[in-house]
Amino acid sequence: MVVGCLEGDCHYVNGNIRARARVKRVYGILEQINIGPERVRMYNLSAGEGSKFAAYANEFVDKIEELGPSPINVAREGNPDAASQEEAG
Repeated sequence: MVVGCLEGDCHYVNGNIRARARVKRVYGILEQINIGPERVRMYNLSAGEGSKFAAYANEFVDKIEELGPSPINVAREGNPDAASQEEAG
């Protein structure tokens, strides 16, 4: 979950636009490697929208719980050597 400023109202001028482009790239990568692009999401909010932030966070948590464990973790559980190979690599 990535949260950025409202578009056109970013302290970092265009940081939220760059963040959206990065999230879009990550979405495409997750789709390509079959992990599930719905595991990443970006929201744009102002600092004064605390209740909206909480609602989005709860919505995203519900979605992730619905999706279940990451396919990477599932694969690691099926192959305990995978984690040690990554650490050595």
